[in-house]
Parts: sequence; C-alpha cells; structure tokens
Amino acid sequence: MMPEVVGWDIGGAHVKAARLRRGRVIDAAQWPCPLWMGIDRLDAVLDSAGARWPDLPHCTHAVTMTGEMVDLFAHREDGVARLASLLAQRLPEPRFFGGELMWFAATEAARHWHVVASANWLASTRHVALVCSDDAGLLIDIGSTTTDLIAFGHGRVHSHGRSDAQRLQSGELVYQGVVRTPLCALAQRVRWRGVHSNVMNEFFATTADVYRLTGELDPAHDQHPSADHAPKDVAHTHARLARLIGLDGRDAGADEWLAFARDWRARQIDELRSQLARVAAAHALGPASIAVGAGCGAFLLPELVPTGWRVLDYGRDVAAIDAAASPTVAAWARVGAPAVAVASLFEREQR
Repeated sequence: MMPEVVGWDIGGAHVKAARLRRGRVIDAAQWPCPLWMGIDRLDAVLDSAGARWPDLPHCTHAVTMTGEMVDLFAHREDGVARLASLLAQRLPEPRFFGGELMWFAATEAARHWHVVASANWLASTRHVALVCSDDAGLLIDIGSTTTDLIAFGHGRVHSHGRSDAQRLQSGELVYQGVVRTPLCALAQRVRWRGVHSNVMNEFFATTADVYRLTGELDPAHDQHPSADHAPKDVAHTHARLARLIGLDGRDAGADEWLAFARDWRARQIDELRSQLARVAAAHALGPASIAVGAGCGAFLLPELVPTGWRVLDYGRDVAAIDAAASPTVAAWARVGAPAVAVASLFEREQR
C-alpha cells in the first residue's frame, strides 16, 4: 500500500498542506509564513506541521511553491534552490512539481527552477481539468494576495502564459486578494458622502478590513497582522479605513464605514470581473462553461461569473474528501487547493 501523501504549497505569505490517504483528503491546513522575514519562518511552520502530523517522516511528500518570489532571495533560481534544500532537510525525499508528468528531487529542482517556480496554479488547474474532464471553464482561485484565472477544457489546461510575468500580461494572474492587498492599490479616488476624494497611497488598510466589515471573511483565514498591527475589532477597522481619506474612525458612524467598505468591495469586484471576462473571451468560453471556485475569497464567485455559468466548489466538488474527515476539511481544501492538487496528481501518477 502506498504511504499517505502530503501535498505542500510553499507560498510567500502562507504554507498550505493537505494529507491524502488512498486518494482522499483526510486533513488540510494553512499556516501564516511571512517568508520575506527569513527562511526560519518556514522552519517554524514545518515544526507546527510535525506537531499536527507526528508521522510526517513516514509519508510521501509532493511540493509546489510560489515563495521563491519574495525579496529574501537574490532571484527566483536562488529561491527555488534554497526552499528545495530546506524541505529536503526536513522531509524525506520530497518531490517538486514542475508541470505535467514532471517531478524533481531537491537537487533537480534547483536545476529546473524555471518550471518549478510558481507552478501551484498549474497543479490546481491540472487537477480540476482531470476531475471535470467533460467540461470547459475557468479555475478561479481568489486567495489572500492574488487571483488566478485559468482556463481548462476536456482534460487539459489552456493557459496563455506559463511564468508569472506572462500570466500578468494575459490577465490570468491578478495581484489582488481578499486579505493582504493594500486598499490604495484598488483605486486612486473614492466617494465619501457624495464627494470624490483622492486616496492616501499609504499602507493604512487592506482588503481584510473590507471583508471583515462586510462579514464575508472567515476569521480563520485572517491570519496576518493588520496594516497598523492594531486589533481587528470593528473600531480599529473603521480607523484604518478612515485614514485612507484623511479622517479618523470617530468622524462617522458604523453605517457610513460599512457603506465605505462596500464601495471598496465594488471596486475590487469590477476589476476581477473585467479580468475574468478578458480571460474567458481569450479562450472562447461560452454560457455552458463552468467556474470552479477556490481560495479564501471564493465567496465572491457568484458576482464574478457570467450569467448561465455553472459554479462548482473545489473543496466540495473537486477534492475527494474522506468520509471520516472533519466537516472543516472541505473548506480548508478549498483554501489550499494547490496543496490538495499536487498531492492528488502525485498519487495518481504513481499509481
């Protein structure tokens, strides 16, 4: 019998992991990991994972990553090499995803860094395409920091870009998420009490403040400190939003700050909807398409997808969740789709 497989998605801000037994997800988790602050942050996460799963040394490990992009590393090649080296020290013979049918040992990953780097979206979409092999559509993974919009159809990934640079050009990668994105990145002017105001381009507030006020962001997914490192209660959230337009939280009531948050929300919805339409048009996706939602921002999907599209949930409809798993595992599988995907692909290909 094949050992249990643990899939890892090593990001710049979070580490996601999923554990599979005989092809089914039995557990999934996410840890904050501000990798730009030092590679020791990844060591600490691996310690936490070992406490959760003490038998990690007896499991098989499949890895994808985006953390090589952080400014801790001289360049992406350096990032892949150092992350692969650390993981090889902490995990038994991890295999690194480099695209379809390509898995590399740690020493090989450094040599093939250009296909190992930032390949998590490819793993997720490849998994979706295999499970939804009779359909065509988009994987829409809205995370804490970025959004992936990747076309698939009839068992294959249909991406116009492979690297992050190419995907930024095609619209398949949008550097907006529902937790860590600075609000000043969404608009230069906003309305306040009927008057347009310039926005202070300072790291005063993030999208987490918006979705915290609207009640859509699961507190379990709000893992990083606020912009000012102050508490995340309503009063401090109001204060962070107020600073963007030169005010204090006490200058308005809760209803006005909620309306202000909803205006920022609408700005992000407009941008994501526009990028989605661009990618869908590039791949000639019509009204019979499907949208597979993943990430902690999947709650936005109903307002993004075109009328007539069928919406699926990665955690519920794509990831195979073990019947004995905790009720929360499907939700964490949705958040950590690349970790589930890389484990599922590795196990499938080993069989």
